Amino acid sequence: MNTFHLKIITCDRIFFDGECESIIFPGFDGLMEIQANHAPMATTVAVGEVRFRDADGNTRAVIVSDGMIKTAGNEVTLLAFSAERPEEIDAHRAQVALDMAREELQRKQSMVEYNISNAAMARAMARLSGARKIHPEDFNI
Repeated sequence: MNTFHLKIITCDRIFFDGECESIIFPGFDGLMEIQANHAPMATTVAVGEVRFRDADGNTRAVIVSDGMIKTAGNEVTLLAFSAERPEEIDAHRAQVALDMAREELQRKQSMVEYNISNAAMARAMARLSGARKIHPEDFNI
């Protein structure tokens, strides 16, 4: 089995630190995958779902805010402002945040305020998507 060391770090904790077979993350131009012995690189991570397969073959999912990822010497480090397991997400709170961000986007704003509102909306949508996979019964589809 070919593995690499993965470390997922947020502002308030080390989310994961262990061996992995692969990681798939939302990049600047779509989904990207890293496997063992990847060439050195650094790139951005977009808001969304990151999936990784640990050394035991278990697939794990995490909803991340924007950040960056770096590979070097068969080690991968993902830095994000926040990371949550789908089961940790409060769907009601995420829905309220989405509604508030949509309202903010309807108002006249500066470019900075618009970008902040747009980022808040993207994060809320990613969190709701993750929560929906764990508790689909909580959503009227």
